[in-house]
Amino acid sequence: MSRIVTRFAPSPTGYLHIGNLRTALFNYLIARKSGGDFILRLDDTDAERSKQEYIDAIKQDLDWLGLHWDRIEQQSKRLERYADAADKLREDGRFYECFETPAELDLKRKKQLNMGRPPVYDRAALALDDAAREKLRAERAGYWRFKLDQSRIEWEDGILGALSIDAASVSDPVLIRADGQVLYTLASVVDDMEMGVTHIVRGSDHVTNTATQIQIIEALGGTPPAFAHHSLLTGAQGEPLSKRLGTLSLRDLRAQGVTANALLSLLARLGSSQPVELRDGLDALAEGFDLAQFGAAPTKFDAQDLWPLTRADLQSRPYDAVAGDLAALGVPEDIAPAFWDVARENITRLDDLGEWWALCRDGAAPVIDPEDADFVEQALALLPPPPYGPGAWKDWTDAVKAQTGRKGKALFMPLRKALTGRAHGPDMSALMPLLARVPAKG
Repeated sequence: MSRIVTRFAPSPTGYLHIGNLRTALFNYLIARKSGGDFILRLDDTDAERSKQEYIDAIKQDLDWLGLHWDRIEQQSKRLERYADAADKLREDGRFYECFETPAELDLKRKKQLNMGRPPVYDRAALALDDAAREKLRAERAGYWRFKLDQSRIEWEDGILGALSIDAASVSDPVLIRADGQVLYTLASVVDDMEMGVTHIVRGSDHVTNTATQIQIIEALGGTPPAFAHHSLLTGAQGEPLSKRLGTLSLRDLRAQGVTANALLSLLARLGSSQPVELRDGLDALAEGFDLAQFGAAPTKFDAQDLWPLTRADLQSRPYDAVAGDLAALGVPEDIAPAFWDVARENITRLDDLGEWWALCRDGAAPVIDPEDADFVEQALALLPPPPYGPGAWKDWTDAVKAQTGRKGKALFMPLRKALTGRAHGPDMSALMPLLARVPAKG
């Protein structure tokens, strides 16, 4: 079996979002599992919309996730290869020049729909003689379509199973625009052939596009790769996610505190028959990854599902993994391990550590219910000043219990709220030795 080569081919016209990640991750895991190659290919033939800032952001996002590419390619540096392919298609009679304006094409489509016909390009440009073409060229720039062989196009899809599309029901695709820009369909085919891409996973909205690309590959003398089309993501209620993708960029999720492991663990299993579980790293995800376990139905994505995974990921981290973060907060090195052990079970995002460190360093405004005011005043009178040892909480609560007679929740909850300003948090026996300040007596 030949070496597996996959690719992720984003257009650097915006920031990567959840939908992009799903495609990138599937292609990465296929290559990783087999020991193959993963190519990052920047589809930047749209010079006007492609920006260096987006190229940099794509690299940053993939690097954060650990989706490291074996090589990087840019389509803008390969324009000569696309021109050569276009010349071959012209010579073989599979490429023809068209001159209809967008308005003219729209009118044709409306007429066809009104007549109950599919809105397929009528190939009127093929009927033009040389004189007519020259006259039209003097008026406007022409664009180029690939002439499909109007037969059935069939392939075995890695997720959707056996697929068949009648090419007669599809318009001959435009491959070069009137302004000379090479479009995705041609550039992608040439790159996949010349870069030895063996497997392509992408969204199910590309199925028709795949059918036409198979014919273009064959027309250029190549062998189509193995295709698989994953389901499209929807919102939690099944609503289209496309309108919200701008709010689900990877950089925004990272800024909100979502961890890379949480994001990868969810996206690598969402829509499959396998349960979503936190996995530590890409090797663990690749080991159980199987396209055959994914279904064709739209897949619901709820960003809230990322938080339990993020919490679990953070809580599983050893001290060494967060030592730098704790130092940046100003936690002294001698108490940092103890602070991490205390705080880790009470955070959802890494930034939550700041609140717990502020409590330890500065103390908190006590929260005292009116009915507990006298009790708390008596209790604070029995509280020695910091620093505290490991038995301080037990010693204090025992003394308060002996003097007031309170016990259980009625004893412990008012004291927790008085010291921390909150009803929930770490084990007070472990937290109290880290408190540098406590409420003043009286």
